[in-house]
Amino acid sequence: MHQPPDRSLHWQPGFAVDARLSLESLRRGRDDPTHRVETDGALWRTALTPSGPVTYRIRQQRLDDLHIDAWGAGAAELVDRIRTELGADDRPDLFRPRHPALRAARRRLPGLRVPCTGRLFEAIVPAIIEQRVIGPDAAASFGRLVRAHGEQAPGPAPAGMRVPPAPEVWRTLPSWEWRRAGVDLQRSRTVVRTARHAARLDRAAGDPARAYELMAKLPGIGTWTAAQVGHRALGDADALPLGDYHLGRMTGMALLGRPLADDEIEEFYEPFRPHRYRVLRLIELDARLAPRHAPRAPRRRPLQ
Repeated sequence: MHQPPDRSLHWQPGFAVDARLSLESLRRGRDDPTHRVETDGALWRTALTPSGPVTYRIRQQRLDDLHIDAWGAGAAELVDRIRTELGADDRPDLFRPRHPALRAARRRLPGLRVPCTGRLFEAIVPAIIEQRVIGPDAAASFGRLVRAHGEQAPGPAPAGMRVPPAPEVWRTLPSWEWRRAGVDLQRSRTVVRTARHAARLDRAAGDPARAYELMAKLPGIGTWTAAQVGHRALGDADALPLGDYHLGRMTGMALLGRPLADDEIEEFYEPFRPHRYRVLRLIELDARLAPRHAPRAPRRRPLQ
């Protein structure tokens, strides 16, 4: 049954926007219940806004022509800021790398923008779950918890989609639910503690410096986790996840032909400020740059 959207927007920006490519960084694994790409190319996502839950669909045939439809109590709020979420305030045009491989990658990915959802708590929960474990394990844990405790997606969302749980739900999950999802005590405690500050974190979204200051004060939230939040929720094109297991090898093999040692990474990226994360994202997404065979990360790693 067709269900008309509660709010819609036809956006024709004066620059290239590839919604699927730009928002792919928000996806947590292939089976993320908050993110779906359908066979017709439409991108479906869910979110929990201050106004309430929302399902939104983004369709586009060209990089300068997007149709956004939204359903649920948060539809108006989501549509009002969807341009920002899709990187309208991002400035990829100011990134003029000297490295020929990066210049070529920019040309091949013209619609790639750094997203800015403004929903810090939404971004910080899966980032905490990703600490010290490999990506597939973290994605499985996050997906299981959202499917079990998130609300059903409003509107005509594809089957199985769910809205991320509210902070009070994360805060009150019993310990056995975390264990059953494969999340250890340290990470679950960090989520619970952070949930107590969810409203304050989200209010700081408009002031990235303040947001980073707040995150730095939270136990269990370090540079790596803050960067994961920064390039998803704050639109921070410089939010480089220092300490990531694959960062040195991926960067070095793509741009130098050899892996970077851990103590070389920060110095290597310094000239790319304020676009360090943009460099990494180009490497991750450009098939000609990304290493085809990366070593598996250890099952646990000391990242916060």
